[in-house]
Amino acid sequence: MNRTDYLHLLSERETVRALLADTPEEDVIDRFSLEDRLSQIEATIQDAQIDEQEPARARLTFNGRPVVGSHGIFADFGMRAVSSFTEAVASLAASLVAPLAASGPIPNREQYQLLITNTALGSFGFELEEFRGSQLPLEQASQVAQALERTQILLSSTLGNDDELADAVSETDPRALEKVRGFLQVLADSDAVCTLQWNERSVRFSNVSQVRSSLERLSQDNLQEEERTLVGKFLGALPNRRAFEFLPDGQKEFISGKVAAAVQGIEEINRHVQQPVTIRVMETRVGKGKPRYLLLELPDWT
Repeated sequence: MNRTDYLHLLSERETVRALLADTPEEDVIDRFSLEDRLSQIEATIQDAQIDEQEPARARLTFNGRPVVGSHGIFADFGMRAVSSFTEAVASLAASLVAPLAASGPIPNREQYQLLITNTALGSFGFELEEFRGSQLPLEQASQVAQALERTQILLSSTLGNDDELADAVSETDPRALEKVRGFLQVLADSDAVCTLQWNERSVRFSNVSQVRSSLERLSQDNLQEEERTLVGKFLGALPNRRAFEFLPDGQKEFISGKVAAAVQGIEEINRHVQQPVTIRVMETRVGKGKPRYLLLELPDWT
C-alpha cells in the first residue's frame, strides 16, 4: 500500500468515527452499517504493508563559463557550487526546528545531509538525495524535503514580483537567507547559471544577468527587515496554514501574517482572541512593497 492510500484510509476512519458518534442509538441500521465499515477499515489498516516514504530528491545542473562545451565542468566551481547549495538547504532545514544563531555551527548539521547519487544526464550537474538515518511517519515531510521546497520557492521568487519575493523572504531565517545569497554569489562570480528541479517543479536562470539581478533583489539594501513589538489583540489563527490576524491598538485595519516554522502550538492563539497582548514580529519589505509579518514566538498570555 502506498502512502496516499494509507493516508486516505486514516482520513476515512476519522470520518466514519465522527458519523458514528453523531448517529443515535435507535438508528440501528445506520449504526450497523457504519460499525461494519469501521471494522473493515481498522482491519485493513492493521494488515497494511506500508511502503516507505521516498527520500527527497533534487537535480541541480549548471551552464555558463565553468561548463566547457559538452566535455566537462571546472571541478573547483562544481565543488563550491554544490557545497554552497547544500549549506543553504541545511540552514533552511535547521531553521524549521529553531531560529538560527547569527554565527557558529548549524545545529544538528549531520541530520540534513544531501548525497550526490549521480551526475545529471544530458547536462552538467548532479542528482541529489537526502540522507535519512531513520524512517519518518508517512504523514510527515522531512526537514530536508521542506528545505528543498523553500529553496525552490525562494529562488523562483527572485525572478517574480516584489510581493512574491516578500512572501518568500518573510518566512526565511536571516542566516539561511544569507546562505542562499552565498549560493547565488558563487554563480555570479563564475558567470554561471543553474536549473533546480525538485518534486516536478523547476526554477531556471536563463543568463548571468538574471542571477545578478536575483542577487541584487536579495541584498540587504533591497530587503528591509525590522523586528517589531506590537500591542493589540489577535483576531484568530489558522494552524494548518500557519497564519494569523492581529489588530494593533489604535488601528482600524488588521494585519495578517505567518507564524515562524519553529513555533509550535499555534492553536493556542484561538483560545485568547480579543485579549490584549504584546507580540514580537519580523516586519519585511521588498523595495517599496507592502510589509509582511512573521510571528517569531507565542506571547506570554499572563
